[in-house]
Amino acid sequence: MNLGVANLVPLPVLIPLLAAAATLIVGRRPRAQRWITVVALVASLVVCAALLYYADADGIAVLQIGGWEAPIGISLVVDRLSALMLVVSAIVLLAVMLFAVGQGIHDGNEQQPVSIFLPTYLALTAGVNIAFLAGDLFNLFVGFEVLLAASFVLLTLGASADRVRAGVSYVMVSMVSSLVFLLGIAFAYAATGTLNLAQMALRMDEITPGTRAAIFGVLLVAFGIKAAVFPLSSWLPDSYPTAPAPVTAVFAGLLTKVGVYAIIRAHTLLFPGGELDDVLLVAGLLTMIVGILGAIAQNDTKRLLSFTLVSHIGYMVFGVALSSQTGLAGAVFYVGHHILVQTTLFLVVGLIERQAGSASLRRLGSLAVMSPLLAVLFLIPALNLGGIPPFSGFIGKVALLQAGAQNGSVLAWVLVGGGVLTSLLTLYVVARIWTKAFWRARADAPEGDLADIGPSALIDESTTDISFEDRPDVGRMPAAMLVPTIGLVAIGVSLTIFAGPLLDISNRAAENLRDRSVYIEAVLGGEQE
Repeated sequence: MNLGVANLVPLPVLIPLLAAAATLIVGRRPRAQRWITVVALVASLVVCAALLYYADADGIAVLQIGGWEAPIGISLVVDRLSALMLVVSAIVLLAVMLFAVGQGIHDGNEQQPVSIFLPTYLALTAGVNIAFLAGDLFNLFVGFEVLLAASFVLLTLGASADRVRAGVSYVMVSMVSSLVFLLGIAFAYAATGTLNLAQMALRMDEITPGTRAAIFGVLLVAFGIKAAVFPLSSWLPDSYPTAPAPVTAVFAGLLTKVGVYAIIRAHTLLFPGGELDDVLLVAGLLTMIVGILGAIAQNDTKRLLSFTLVSHIGYMVFGVALSSQTGLAGAVFYVGHHILVQTTLFLVVGLIERQAGSASLRRLGSLAVMSPLLAVLFLIPALNLGGIPPFSGFIGKVALLQAGAQNGSVLAWVLVGGGVLTSLLTLYVVARIWTKAFWRARADAPEGDLADIGPSALIDESTTDISFEDRPDVGRMPAAMLVPTIGLVAIGVSLTIFAGPLLDISNRAAENLRDRSVYIEAVLGGEQE
């Protein structure tokens, strides 16, 4: 790949970092902050799209920072997988930011201390992109740590007791994950004498299988916590639902997939022998089943969707653990699909809270009558998540189940059955939201009197009704919040329309992942030792 294209590689990190600094400088000018953020994220999306185009057409792009050749210097690497993740992440980050800005303008809180939101959000964007571009274990760790710092600020915006409690829990779990990751880095360096992923891939072949499996196990624990793989997933449903709707959306849709990306990269590049594939298959099955059973037991839509998020991580782990090109292609496709669909559903929940004043199924009803548009915005991604044909969720699941059938082992067939059962239970869960929140009359809801559908209801001191006199947002969905949500729904539908080309890209990405020599040659060139 030519030098001009390679020079684009650091821009997904530099653009949001420079924009974050600029937004801090103009912190007392909210409008300038918003424009800087919008321009930065749009520019980042354009750059990421260009990198995907060139990575798919010309091959892997590598930039050696400071002119230091690998493995001594820092390598930033863009292959089809990382480029695809960059593009999907850029789309989601832009849409969620527009939703959040629209919500802030409508609430009139742009002059409040939450103006720190945009700089922190841009730092989060940089952290995500560092993780996807990192060509060595240490800078992958740096990406995760940037995510952790920004995530804690975003999770505790408003400093309510619930948010601070959830934020402390999230940080504690993340710190444990980071410590385990550091141990994995130390063990890997002690065994191979390098942290460069390409050189480490070569040297891992020279160490004993037991040592390889031990190092992989430590890294899997670190990445499994971040990806919310069972039994390392219990922190997620308690942390995400307390945050503001935009923060929950970007966390749920994107951050866990950074952990999945790390699992894919480590499994295919560093540990391709399949030593722990059976462990991953069992973890994938339990993640699917336990997650969806947890969703069935919930009445709060945010917690319910948080459990479905955990459940569908299991599909991705399933595809990775099969160690086949078909399985990897299905996993890559499903990661992109799930980022978009899960983010969309959490934004829709934010709109439900606007329309009805609550996200609890015990308080909701009549939403299909009150807002047919909101009903459509929920129904399309919900059916997509459930895997109804011809949506992309169905296509991704069929690809994964086909890969499991091709594997032919007993455990793979158990995973196929677990995947089908999880899909059916997901349909039950989203149908439950539909029937209770959208279809039934609000008067039939057990706590229907504790939520209201418009700003006109005032306090009646003789009842227990909650007053929304101080909540002028209830019953109103601002266009600035609707437009990005509609955009994400449309992009989710386009995944179905363009499923063929996207599956082709996923297959080519999986082919690159299976052939490590392409990555190693691109990074090390003639220094393969």
